Amino acid sequence: MSHWIKSQKTVITTRSSSKRNIVAKSLESTYIRPIECAFLQTNRRGSMQIITTHKGTDFDALASLVAGTILYPGSRPVLPGAVNPNLKSFISIHKDLFGFYSPKEIKIDDVKTLVVVDTNSWKRLDGMGQLKERSDIKIINWDHHPEGDIDAHEVHREEVGANITIMIRELEKQRKLITPIQASLFLMGLYEDTGNMTFSSTTPDDARAAAYLLERKADLQILTTFLRHAYGKKQKDILFEMIQHAQRQEIGGFSISIARMDVEGHVQNLSVVLHMYREIVNVDAAFGIFRDTERDTCMVIGRSNLEQLNIGMIMRSMGGGGHPGAGSALLKSTNPDVIEEMIIEMIKGNQQSSVMLSDIMSYPVVTVSEDTTVEEAAMILRDTGCSGVPVVDSDDHVIGIISRRDFRKIRKNNQMLSPVKAFMSREVITIDHKKSAIDAARLMIKHDIGRIPVVEDDKIIGIVTRSDAMLYFYDLLPD
Repeated sequence: MSHWIKSQKTVITTRSSSKRNIVAKSLESTYIRPIECAFLQTNRRGSMQIITTHKGTDFDALASLVAGTILYPGSRPVLPGAVNPNLKSFISIHKDLFGFYSPKEIKIDDVKTLVVVDTNSWKRLDGMGQLKERSDIKIINWDHHPEGDIDAHEVHREEVGANITIMIRELEKQRKLITPIQASLFLMGLYEDTGNMTFSSTTPDDARAAAYLLERKADLQILTTFLRHAYGKKQKDILFEMIQHAQRQEIGGFSISIARMDVEGHVQNLSVVLHMYREIVNVDAAFGIFRDTERDTCMVIGRSNLEQLNIGMIMRSMGGGGHPGAGSALLKSTNPDVIEEMIIEMIKGNQQSSVMLSDIMSYPVVTVSEDTTVEEAAMILRDTGCSGVPVVDSDDHVIGIISRRDFRKIRKNNQMLSPVKAFMSREVITIDHKKSAIDAARLMIKHDIGRIPVVEDDKIIGIVTRSDAMLYFYDLLPD
């Protein structure tokens, strides 16, 4: 009774031949168990095993739910009532393949084992509240979020870009067979939660999982068909108003924009709106405080393109969660002014943990005086391997930079005996020692320079070069 049989439901009629081909390709070689066979052994009282995920189900959650049915044969996949809009079209076509149950179709008293995927928070589960108080059930948790309140007996938790990545590794370890449609769904979950591998939370494991799925015939054409964010008139109006009142501010060395809006009722896909807002306003991080006056709640959403500004950590301080590049929190009866102050203070505190200039700068610094000859300076550059050196006065104040590029100004041999002050660059860009490595990199890009003197009380104490910045960005700093 436990063998797999091929689905007979393979005929789908549609006006669009291209869509018909996509769907037909999705169903090719897909196998399902008939409902009367799949759960025959789970109907005994107290023996039911279910798998569920968070409300507002996205593709990563759905993929994890389906992966759970492969890892735990005979389990009932319980799909929450509320799912993301961009998921609805996929479910409407593929629902029969996976045999999802609704929370209302489950007899909670009969549950013996609960498998929770892509969340470890009780409040995010749909219809599972009664299980929280029971001590006679086994709980298994698969999640990529660092914190939660589900005290599971068996935990599979890693901070990777997508939860399905963890489960794919286990599927591969157990040599489980997956069909092309399952592989395509898993890849959709992986791509959605990593922003097509662009979010800072993306890890090498996510990339390996994607390669594994493509080897299992995951169809990229299906991804482009279904993996679209719902963005309608309501979202467009909200984005337009946010842009109209957009403000930028510098906090802790980061460019930040905090948008505040009143919304009526629940608005889907505000995270998509905020992602677009951050890109349009062009800031390091953007936060949206969306207040529902009727429910007296504030939905706070954050997006960042810098690993040094950890959105997930900020949101966890407010009772929410997320990843370094994205997160959210729902606060009740909280003044938006207070929320904005909390965000600002958290960003200031977050800066303290970032890499500072003292971690990457070179010191002591090789310098020359303004009366040093060009020939002597050239010898120093040759012996030290540097491409340029700061020029200082008698009080160690930086007054210029002499570099190999400046030597191009020399036309006659006797000019090699001239003092460097005749050829040095006088427009010196310096940076205070309290600034971060990110600040130094921004200055190099803005002014197209290869080195920046680090100063304290206007005196040079170190120097940061392009090489130092590269070591930092590629995480090659010594421990």
